[in-house]
Amino acid sequence: MYKDLVDSLRPQQWVKNLLVFAALVFAKELGNLQAVGEALLAFLCFCFLSSAAYLINDVIDVDSDRQHPIKSQRPISSGRISKSVALSLAFLLLVIALLVSFWLSFKFALCALSFLFLTTLYSVSLKQVVILDVMTVSAGFVLRAVAGALAIEVEISSWLLVCTTLLALFLSLGKRRHELVLLEGEATSHRKILTEYSPYFLDQMIAVVTASTVVAYCFYTLSPEIEEKFQTKFLSLTIPFVLYGVFRYLYLIHQREAGGNPTQMLLADKPILVNIILWILTVLAILYIA
Repeated sequence: MYKDLVDSLRPQQWVKNLLVFAALVFAKELGNLQAVGEALLAFLCFCFLSSAAYLINDVIDVDSDRQHPIKSQRPISSGRISKSVALSLAFLLLVIALLVSFWLSFKFALCALSFLFLTTLYSVSLKQVVILDVMTVSAGFVLRAVAGALAIEVEISSWLLVCTTLLALFLSLGKRRHELVLLEGEATSHRKILTEYSPYFLDQMIAVVTASTVVAYCFYTLSPEIEEKFQTKFLSLTIPFVLYGVFRYLYLIHQREAGGNPTQMLLADKPILVNIILWILTVLAILYIA
């Protein structure tokens, strides 16, 4: 029972909430203990919010999830956790998250409420609207990044928002493609919106977003504004890591037919995991040492 409750929270998905630390790192506030503490509270808040959202979504999708070869094994869809228990746990998490968010700051609380509203709207309706479904998921990533900046009260970088949006779209489209390929003829019975997509259509969108992501990151690291802000020209040295990460992910979704769970794949694929670690270490070295 305890393990099923923990599994229903999807703690492995909390990796997404690490985005709240982006503002802390790029604002060069890692040495500020107060800012670090506020960022940690923001991370905890979004972990609770996202877990509550997953519980609510799983209750809403329980019937369709039972038609899915993987999702049917989840605690709620398999019946190991009842709907009433799931909703009670979601309510408790929401109360704690909102109390923490208002304690941090009113602006952060508004951002947290926006995230909650967006995820609820997605579960109820937007996930059935073609294109808007993946854009809504991407917006959730952007709100995480914005919340991190609001929590420590630093300026929100427009470059951070652009790169986060494009990367989130890239991952979301890859996930949709995997679902379509995995379910094949049963796609309609699981999720009607999948009938609005095709591998070719998704590949076209992935191609556009892939190019946009790489170009945006290159412009970010090479822009005079960023060079002046960080007093370094060396951020461009991180471009190869981004290129490799994007190409590796494309390889996995096209050649290995992976991508159904981007978070799990990013942690399970050793080349991507090593690449992410090297990118983080390089960024930290450039910003805080060089």
